[in-house]
Amino acid sequence: MTTATTAAPCPLAAAREQSRARYPDEQGFVERDGVRVFWERYGDGDPTVLLLPTWTLVHSRVWKAQIAYLARHFRVVTFDPRGNGRSDRPADASLYAEAEFAADAVAVMDATGTERAVIVAFSRGAQRALLLAAEHPERVLAAAFIGPWFPVSPLRGLRWRIMAQRRLRKLFERRPLLARSWLKFNAAHWRRDYSDFVEWFIRRMFNTPHSTKQIEDAIGWALETDAETLIASAVADGAAPATRRDQLALARRVRCPVLVISGPNDKLTSHADAKALAEAVEGQLLSVAGGAHAPHARKPVPVNLALRELIEHAADSPDGRPARDPTAHRSDGRPRALYISSPIGLGHAQRDVAIARELRALVPDLQIDWLAQHPVTRVLQDEGERIHPASAHLANESRHIESESAEHDLHCFQAWRRMDEILIANFMLFHDVARDGGYNLWIADEGWEIDYYLHEHPNEKRANYAWLTDFVGWLPMPDGGSHEAFLTADYNGEMVGHIARHPEVRDRALFVGNPEDIVGDRLGPQLPLIRDWTERNFDFVGYVSGFDPAQFRDRSALRAELGYADEEQVCIVTVGGSGVGGHLLRRVIEAFPGAKERVPELRMIVVAGPRIDPDSLPHADGLEIRPYVHNLYRHLAACDLGVVQGGLTTAMELAANKRPFLFFPLRHHFEQNYHVAHRLDRYGAGRKMDFDTATPEVIADAIAGEIGREVDYRDVERDGARHAAARLAEMI
Repeated sequence: MTTATTAAPCPLAAAREQSRARYPDEQGFVERDGVRVFWERYGDGDPTVLLLPTWTLVHSRVWKAQIAYLARHFRVVTFDPRGNGRSDRPADASLYAEAEFAADAVAVMDATGTERAVIVAFSRGAQRALLLAAEHPERVLAAAFIGPWFPVSPLRGLRWRIMAQRRLRKLFERRPLLARSWLKFNAAHWRRDYSDFVEWFIRRMFNTPHSTKQIEDAIGWALETDAETLIASAVADGAAPATRRDQLALARRVRCPVLVISGPNDKLTSHADAKALAEAVEGQLLSVAGGAHAPHARKPVPVNLALRELIEHAADSPDGRPARDPTAHRSDGRPRALYISSPIGLGHAQRDVAIARELRALVPDLQIDWLAQHPVTRVLQDEGERIHPASAHLANESRHIESESAEHDLHCFQAWRRMDEILIANFMLFHDVARDGGYNLWIADEGWEIDYYLHEHPNEKRANYAWLTDFVGWLPMPDGGSHEAFLTADYNGEMVGHIARHPEVRDRALFVGNPEDIVGDRLGPQLPLIRDWTERNFDFVGYVSGFDPAQFRDRSALRAELGYADEEQVCIVTVGGSGVGGHLLRRVIEAFPGAKERVPELRMIVVAGPRIDPDSLPHADGLEIRPYVHNLYRHLAACDLGVVQGGLTTAMELAANKRPFLFFPLRHHFEQNYHVAHRLDRYGAGRKMDFDTATPEVIADAIAGEIGREVDYRDVERDGARHAAARLAEMI
């Protein structure tokens, strides 16, 4: 008997992970013979894509690199396998037979109102997909098999066929003398040291270099189940045929369009088996170099594109009308640029607008479309820039960063690693826009996902491409120990390898600053010094502030224009464009009464910015709290003291205007603590503060000691935007 329960639409569902690129629109359970299976639905397009569960070792989050992209174009349904995720974990091994998983798929389709679907299977999921397509052909539009478990090759498929023989299961139950390599695939060893098996299996699953995040994810998912459950799923009486002949016979019953995707370096299932499956079903085979056993996780771009092509082909109506409008951009003859500006803070927006202004001066008929999200779009709108409508579909990076923060604490590197699902979703959106937009130039200001995936797949480059950044090199924090040092070096090593193998991807690599602004650290053991490597691979344009400090020489006139009296001692407190700085704002607000006692002429203005609600901050007599302020740099030029976080842009605006300031780098934020602090030290700018020891009294004393002080900073360049624009104009 099958019953279904459905939860209400839940865009902000209490998800298992905070950093999803897209949350389910609907979720629920189906129940069959007392076993509940959890499902989720994303999007409302047509047709439906059913992402099938694989082996009980992992759950439906294994599809995280596909869901957001496919759900923008189609309707996507996933469900957790019985034995993991939110589905039940029955103890009876018979309840893990392949026929049960196929029946679960039909039940989920019924519960979600899905008459027909394109089914996508991974690894062992191939068996349930074959059953579904063969036994219920009326429900299947097309099928994709990724790293398929289709054991027909004489040698490599032998161990899996042995597993299907009930009379040989005793070998699986008997403890090996030495648990090494495939001898770890053993029930006794799982009971004795389940985590050892998990780590061995997952590392074999992701054997391509620089797969640390995929390994970390999959180990975490595998540890959500246990040895006994996994044993039950492994020894179940499978409907999967136990012989090569029967495997091939089942596959030949599949009559729908089929795509098989495999990594030649797959160490769990045979690439030869994938070829055999493609031949048996008369389907297409896509080989993904470096994809290993899970190319949809390690190399998601070609997999996502191939899946979309299969789905659109399957969705073609009988009269031949395509499922989507293929009309490409028709050029009006004007040069066009697509500008991607990082949403982490507002500094990128300010400098990018300045560069765009100079670029238009050099190429007057240039049209610039911006692919950006809040809070960057706030600046762009106020500047009258053209924001591409697809920007509305970007997964929110700022929200993720804020969710990773604690009290003035943001582990920037780890937060970025945990943003991988968002980054692939946003790259796929960029890919759609760039493919159909007819652009002459792509500009990415710290659009890390753009740069990463273009180097992973250089064949996807279709226009001149420029990369901008103001720092190079991930650096470990001291308390991260040897593991974090290994991870940062691994990420840096992958970047070095990308540039060495594919120097043609970046037509221009521009460093926003000077060689002396670069820290003296190495990228990692056996890797180059950061400064040496950057000097070899970047052009230096100087700092880009977005304004000329000379226009503020008459500070009295500027202060009068902004409403500040000459006798006032104006202190501007701001933490940039994200919501991470709320704790610092509260600490400084708490220091205000003491600072006012020390500096009677003090006028303190707290700028909440675009992502902090001013009403959420405490108020005090005489204190002014303002929301987002456009062109805040003008107020910083007029102030007598700035109190800021540790971000580069605001600090450099104060440095350019020769204003004293206090800055409080976030704990565990390697860029603020190392890269930014090094640059400010070179300019002789600002007073670095420690949030942990900065009590309100300490802050009040620092305000009194610094406000209005004459400073002697190094001059900040005024022509960085012009230099950057000149280098970009060469490519149009």
